[in-house]
Amino acid sequence: MTPADLIRTSRLAAGLTQAELASRLDTTQPAIARLESAGSNPRIGTVERALSACGRQLSLQARPHRPSIDDTLVAQRLRLSPADRIKSFERNYANVRELALAGARSRGELA
Repeated sequence: MTPADLIRTSRLAAGLTQAELASRLDTTQPAIARLESAGSNPRIGTVERALSACGRQLSLQARPHRPSIDDTLVAQRLRLSPADRIKSFERNYANVRELALAGARSRGELA
């Protein structure tokens, strides 16, 4: 969720208009509109103050990063000798090329 979404959602959940939130923050309604606009990049302190004015508290959490690759497959490949890795690559390349050609034939791109 973006800071803009967080502020807007919190304001709406508190039943406040932009003008009412602006009054609580001693600012203007256009300033709140800018905070809630796509691409806004307010400081954390600004987000905290806006959420507090809506009766909410900002909570940041760090979670473990999950890689987008399967580490077991990488480890499996690294156990192969360089020659076996090349052979495996060549087999995979041939399979992908065969699949691409089959797709091209099914679309009528090859005679």
